[in-house]
Amino acid sequence: MKKILFLCIALLSAASIEAKVCLPRLFQSGMVLQRGKPIPVWGKADAGETVTIVFNKKQYTTVAAADGSWRIDLPKMKAGGPYVLEVRGEGQEVRGEGQEVSKITDILIGDVWLCSGQSNIDVTIERVYPQYVQEIDNYENPQIRLFRVQNETDTHGVRDDIRPTSINWKPLNKQNAWLFSAVGYFLGKRMFEKHNVPQGIIVNSWGGTPIEAWISTDSLKHDYPMLVEKTRLYDNPGFIKAQQQANQLADQRWNALLNEKDPGVSEYTTRGYDDSDWKEVSQWNHQDWAYSPSGRGHIGSIWLRQHLNVDKAHAGQPARLLLGTLFDQDVTYLNGQEIGHTYYQYPPRRYDIPEGLLREGDNVIVVRFINKYGVAHFIPEKPYLMAFGDDRCSQNPMPADVIRLSETWKYHAGAEMPPCPNGDVSLQNLPTTLYNAVLHPLAPYALNGVVWYQGESNTGNPKPYADYLRKLMGDWRSLWQEELPFVVVQLANYDGRQQTGFPSPITPQTTPVNSGWAQLREAQRRAVKADPRAEMAVINDLGETVDIHPLRKKEVAERIGLCFDRLIYNNKVELSPEVISAEANDGKIILTLDQPVLEGEMHEFEVAAYDGDRVFQNVTASAVGKRITLTLPEGFHPMSTVYAVRYAWKDNSVTADVRSLSGLPMSSFELRIKK
Repeated sequence: MKKILFLCIALLSAASIEAKVCLPRLFQSGMVLQRGKPIPVWGKADAGETVTIVFNKKQYTTVAAADGSWRIDLPKMKAGGPYVLEVRGEGQEVRGEGQEVSKITDILIGDVWLCSGQSNIDVTIERVYPQYVQEIDNYENPQIRLFRVQNETDTHGVRDDIRPTSINWKPLNKQNAWLFSAVGYFLGKRMFEKHNVPQGIIVNSWGGTPIEAWISTDSLKHDYPMLVEKTRLYDNPGFIKAQQQANQLADQRWNALLNEKDPGVSEYTTRGYDDSDWKEVSQWNHQDWAYSPSGRGHIGSIWLRQHLNVDKAHAGQPARLLLGTLFDQDVTYLNGQEIGHTYYQYPPRRYDIPEGLLREGDNVIVVRFINKYGVAHFIPEKPYLMAFGDDRCSQNPMPADVIRLSETWKYHAGAEMPPCPNGDVSLQNLPTTLYNAVLHPLAPYALNGVVWYQGESNTGNPKPYADYLRKLMGDWRSLWQEELPFVVVQLANYDGRQQTGFPSPITPQTTPVNSGWAQLREAQRRAVKADPRAEMAVINDLGETVDIHPLRKKEVAERIGLCFDRLIYNNKVELSPEVISAEANDGKIILTLDQPVLEGEMHEFEVAAYDGDRVFQNVTASAVGKRITLTLPEGFHPMSTVYAVRYAWKDNSVTADVRSLSGLPMSSFELRIKK
């Protein structure tokens, strides 16, 4: 076990022998401790050393074990504060690096939430700001504190502590939250408004990571031994360092060669460049400009130019250029000046135009696509415009004063390149590495509940996900030695076909498909349904067809909060509708739900003969009260004795419409029903 990274407090004894008392990095001024539960405080010291804590006018003492570990559980407390916590070793004054650090100040007692998963937890307030401009601009609350665990991996074994972090129990305001999780921000805000006690939000997430990275070796080694062996292959610091250096050098060389070969670097960006002989193309017809003569996606650079006429009233004004979302990297210029550079596909392109840059009359926007793989393309259903005025940063509603860009651009190929060499050493995607480095060190910090928002990276192989999720929840509860409540955020609706250059706009799928996203949602649903201390936040109506990172994070946080309301505070809270029984007879299937739903014709129900060909067909359905009736086609598998029923079984189930009376959507599902 690694015994490093603790915040160490040097102690000078009467005999002038240096000793050390160490606290985890979670214990810092401004922290929030969990109300209504014993409060563990732990750390490291010299073996046999006496450690004393003074808190809330009471003193607690223990002796460090032979391995130096110590722990004191403070008694349950009600919400309140601020408090001061003092730590002493051998009764001496506590010092660290020549400074007194004996006191941790401004401690609040309230509710603490751990938010974990992949990139949809990572999505920041900066990213969603245009959706909630007024709310974010006008809200701050020192009773809500934010803590961001710094990313780290370990292929060898569990660590004792996390790395230093830049967001360490900061009070919630726009500046502190700008690069903090939007889900965490809105969850803290919602729970404070609901319960009026201090809120501590710990965010521990890493974009693109699979669930296996967050599960312990002990949980995986019996049922999935090859996953553990996969991680052991990378338990070689020399190899990792060499491969990372090689990747960095290859990337630098690729970029240098691209710039050497690309004639546009010195010519195409200027306002006065003559582009009259460039081909005109539609941004949506990727085949016209994003492919090489060989028929594959053009690897290298592609140049697009657009002339924009600006009238006298807007000339010289500050503005914001919205270029939707692009695949993959872009450098964007206006009138010869670079105004933005985004290095990968997901962030929205929002480029601020300084005062004085726009001219009356002709202005030129130049986009240089840089692609190392795949097919360059514009993402549909995103804003492509130039916004003016004080509301130019808002997208909900959209700014009032805008000039919309044309869908037609002038196109010229830049430099064509071979793919950039890359040996994948993304340690964060290996099994157990995040459990070891960033999850294990957090325990046993007292928590009120856990949010798990992950799954996109497992849609390619959804079959074992339910078992993985059960193992993860069991792992974490064992680590904390408590039946922690979990809220699992189900995958949102999303259609990833455009990521491979699928023609735009994308038409919704209407025929039954064997969706990997739906299979993973079903795995989430089944794992949660089998766990009495877990609930699922269904968000299959909050996604975006073309964006794996939907922006409506406040609404996601509200549904997470409703789940915690049921789990912790009031088990009568109604969540998304669920099927509780089903029967089939006389050419109909009757589904009985746990609550009434909005009535009328329902869509995206499919039926197959489970003991037959298992070819699913769309069927008509209608809802009245707590019942949904599916009408089978005439002569539908008359000899079948078991039917399979599916609902919303698509990556992007845009027409799924079963909702509770309060508007919460029903989860997708697959059920077997005996005739």
